Amino acid sequence: MTAKTYQQTLNEWRKERDETIRKENGWLSLSGLFWLKLGKNQLGSDPKSEIQLPDRVAPNVGYLEYNGKSVSLRANPGQKINVNGQQTDFAVLQPDISENPSFITLQDIRLVVIQRGNKLGVRMWDNQREERRSFPARSWYEIDEKFRIPATYTAYDRPKMAFFPDLTGEKSEFPVEGYLSFEFEGTACKLDINKEDDGTLFVRFWDPTSKDETYPTGRYLIADEESGGKIFLDFNKAYCPPCAFTDFATCVFAPEQNHLSFRVTAGETYPRKQ
Repeated sequence: MTAKTYQQTLNEWRKERDETIRKENGWLSLSGLFWLKLGKNQLGSDPKSEIQLPDRVAPNVGYLEYNGKSVSLRANPGQKINVNGQQTDFAVLQPDISENPSFITLQDIRLVVIQRGNKLGVRMWDNQREERRSFPARSWYEIDEKFRIPATYTAYDRPKMAFFPDLTGEKSEFPVEGYLSFEFEGTACKLDINKEDDGTLFVRFWDPTSKDETYPTGRYLIADEESGGKIFLDFNKAYCPPCAFTDFATCVFAPEQNHLSFRVTAGETYPRKQ
């Protein structure tokens, strides 16, 4: 891979990352997160609603009923609500962690039940949200090829459970399938990974740049896996978690064992608000 091709490929990837957060139902459309209480949770633009929708929606559309295990939607008389493309006045809603989540659509607003640990809530996207247009472009360090580092993947004999801090202030337990080991400027390092459903090696890491130049709780990175089994950690592709773009994401952060001692001056930065 020539230096020019590498730079071009990375710049195209970065441009795509910026476009992705602005798409319909993307992170910049995310505009609400409502934790459900047991019983009925009113849905509508009435300020008293537990799930408060934008003013352009009817004051009372219906309600979500949470019985401690599952969530059902019931529309008020005369109201029809779109669930996964079908107009209905009643539905049992599948949460976001299920194989087929139930997406509710009201005009250009989308809702889904989210499950985080033992808590159930409702996430809302509003595609008229001004931030889709006005949010500043994502910012990055200059590309530095020394931060594209060969790594070795080692699977644990069996996945171990590890605690990852999240935005709610709790620690979520996730299976860690293995780790990536690498060397940077004479320092041996290793990072635990989570293996995604598609087989990609997903890393949450923190480094000292989080104190002043990158996202405070760390960044995300997907390892590059090339033909022939070669693996690279390309920190030029390190990116901010969704919490950098919206107050309504529920991000999971780097576990203690993934805190690096050296400054990773590569990848996405996070300008501090003045």
